[in-house]
Amino acid sequence: MEAQLKQEYESTTGADYRDSLTGFLNHGFFQVYLDQELKRYERYGDHFALVLINVDSFANYNASNGSVKGDLLLREISSIIKDNIRESDLGARYSGDMFAVIMTKSDVNDASLGAERIKNAVANRFNKITTVSIGLVSCPDDGAKKGTLISKAREALLQAKIKGKNRGEFFEKDISLPKDKKPKILIVDDDLRNLKLLEAMLMPLEYQVVKASSGEEALAVVEKIDVDLILLDIMMPIMDGFEVCRRLKGRETTRLIPIVMVTALDDINSKVKAIDAGADDFLIKPPNKIELLARTKSLVKVRKLNRSLTSIENVVFSLANAVEAKDSYTQGHVERVSNMAVSLGKRMGLDSKELDALRLGGALHDIGKISVSSTILNKPGPLDAEEWEVMKKHTEIGYKICMPLKTNLGMALEVIRYHHEKLDGSGYPEGLLGSEIPPVAQVMAVVDIYDALITDRPYRKGMDKVKVISILRDEGAQGKLDQKIIEYLVELIE
Repeated sequence: MEAQLKQEYESTTGADYRDSLTGFLNHGFFQVYLDQELKRYERYGDHFALVLINVDSFANYNASNGSVKGDLLLREISSIIKDNIRESDLGARYSGDMFAVIMTKSDVNDASLGAERIKNAVANRFNKITTVSIGLVSCPDDGAKKGTLISKAREALLQAKIKGKNRGEFFEKDISLPKDKKPKILIVDDDLRNLKLLEAMLMPLEYQVVKASSGEEALAVVEKIDVDLILLDIMMPIMDGFEVCRRLKGRETTRLIPIVMVTALDDINSKVKAIDAGADDFLIKPPNKIELLARTKSLVKVRKLNRSLTSIENVVFSLANAVEAKDSYTQGHVERVSNMAVSLGKRMGLDSKELDALRLGGALHDIGKISVSSTILNKPGPLDAEEWEVMKKHTEIGYKICMPLKTNLGMALEVIRYHHEKLDGSGYPEGLLGSEIPPVAQVMAVVDIYDALITDRPYRKGMDKVKVISILRDEGAQGKLDQKIIEYLVELIE
């Protein structure tokens, strides 16, 4: 069927179905194949995933190195993508610096693992100097129409960019809320036309929109209404946006409200001044609608998280990020472990409290390593007995750091303290036996070991999946890890 499609495409267009630079399928034939894949779904019910991959900061790379080196970079990245997808998957050059992959007969978990593999391969090849961001959607979960899938994949890709690049994001569905619980967006601009324009652009999100036409009015509104995000103009009379932002970020009660500067100013000095005032983001007028909606949704989620956490919690999560910054070999580890643990927990049928414990515990399980020196964390060889004792203390130290947050963290504290315990009592810090180890900690132990073994470390290269599964099963047979949890994980990754 694929050969026939290629022949028909070349016959109809008089052009090669492949992109001349990368050897991937070109944009036109990709569209034809996507139509065919949708028909296959309608006829046989075959699920598939659509993945968009964009080279981060490619325009800057081209400007600095020239278009020839830029083309060579694209060719090399396309080669990396080919090496990290299955023979049944289809890769294409979607546009200048964007690639597309159709992952046939794949669900959300398959696509997520495939995207992670591609992202890590690119980052490792270029020592994280050049990275890619990835947006993922699945058919039929996110739609069964070509336009819908591509649009949602683009939005997911934009989310990945907004959240810091070098990451993959699935499209997230909106959840309808009662009016009184819908997020409130405050738009501040002295020009009535701009207020109406931004309000109209935000309509698809169905948020509550509150408007203010001056800096003084904005401050008064925030005193009366608990807003979730502020879109703030800079050039206003009497009190400009910089001053409004500075005052809001200087108050304990309002400092966690995300503020986006929306202005016609497009110079570095204005951006620096906005950042100094505490702004969370910066958009140029007139804003791109898709970008505005994506950033709004992202920052509203940040606001929601801030509502559920105390100021101390924010410090703790910052510390967790600081731990990863100390150890270049574990960057992304806590996020991967957290996500995989939650997916595994769902497969096992754990309840919502246990899933929350895995999510939060996964994010914070290594926070105690803040007390471990970088020399030990990055040592290019096995730790000696003294160093190992220092390393083992990270579970107890992490538990003590997070203990003041017991009310919010709940069972996540058990994950932090006991994720290195073994069923036979050979683990640490307390040498617990069997059922003495909380179930959520047993889940985290399996996932943590899996991710540690498949990724590169200072003293060894990452192992292949087959070998890692074999090691886990051996640990299960020896009574160190729960064999049922291991088999659930094998189902998840295979």
